[in-house]
Formats: sequence, C-alpha cells, structure tokens
Amino acid sequence: MDAQLKRGLLEICVLMVLYREDSYGYQIIKDVNPVINISESTLCPILKRLEASDCLRVYTVEHNSRLRKYYQITKAGRKKIADFREEWQEAMRVYTFISEEMERLNHE
Repeated sequence: MDAQLKRGLLEICVLMVLYREDSYGYQIIKDVNPVINISESTLCPILKRLEASDCLRVYTVEHNSRLRKYYQITKAGRKKIADFREEWQEAMRVYTFISEEMERLNHE
C-alpha cells in the first residue's frame, strides 16, 4: 500500500477508535491492529500530528501510581472522519469505474 495513503488511513482509524471512547497508546494499538498493522513507533507521530491539528486533546490519568496519557477526539477530529467518509465515496466511485472497465476489457 502507498505510504501516504496508509498514513492517512491510520490517522482515520486512530480517530475512529477515539470516537468510541477516550483511550491510551497501547490500547489504541490493540484496537487498530486487527484492521491495519500499527506499531508504537508509528502511532506516536500520528498522535502528535492529530494533536497539532486539533483533532484530539491529551490529558493524563493516574493508573497504578503512574501517569497515563489519554487521548480524546475533538470536534475537528469528528469532522475529519466525516470528511474522510465523503471523500471515500468519491474514491469508491472511481474504483468501481476502473473495476467495471477492466472487467469489460478483459471480456472483449
């Protein structure tokens, strides 16, 4: 998969996990991995980018006498998911066109 496309999809997957509920790094990795493989070294820059673009906010909670960073989706993050869904509909129309044309040309 194209690296740029994968990066964008990973961002949306992370936001979608946070749309369900606030979460922390390790749990986000566990929640995203069944869909698309992500490591801690990949997740950290994504979280920083999403925070810098106001798509999520960070807060800390004490857990087992340690502070754990939690991430919460913002209004901008929810909008990013909505925008992605609209754009993906257009991409799916292009994919369908290409697939149908390839089928037609392969049967000529």
